[in-house]
Amino acid sequence: MPFFHRKTALAIVGAAATLMQPFAATALPSTAKGQISVGQVMEMIEKADSSPTARQTLVAYVAGVGEAAGVMVDTIGNGGSRIVSCKNAFRLDTGSVRAALKTGAPRQSTWSETPATPLIVADMVKRAGCRIKN
Repeated sequence: MPFFHRKTALAIVGAAATLMQPFAATALPSTAKGQISVGQVMEMIEKADSSPTARQTLVAYVAGVGEAAGVMVDTIGNGGSRIVSCKNAFRLDTGSVRAALKTGAPRQSTWSETPATPLIVADMVKRAGCRIKN
């Protein structure tokens, strides 16, 4: 009987891989340096309403970017010297991410090689009114 179970397991894995292949084949690649590209984030934004996986991936990415940027500013700003200060808290949502990416990379032809994270962080810093003190 173990042989039968092995064949069944292989059949299930093969079927699952076949079903998942169209999704993997259509996903946009990272930049040549392995960074998350503007194209990838824009694709997640477009698919978020209809795909729970895209929505979950987008939420995780945006939350990670926002939280990491906030922690860095807080850490730098709380060392007594207050090197960095911001007038407002960081805010990040799908609309602001889309706007930051379209402003930072206006030509769609460059999206596959344009890293998304620096554009999003720069936009958050600008909207929060952050500045470096001398």
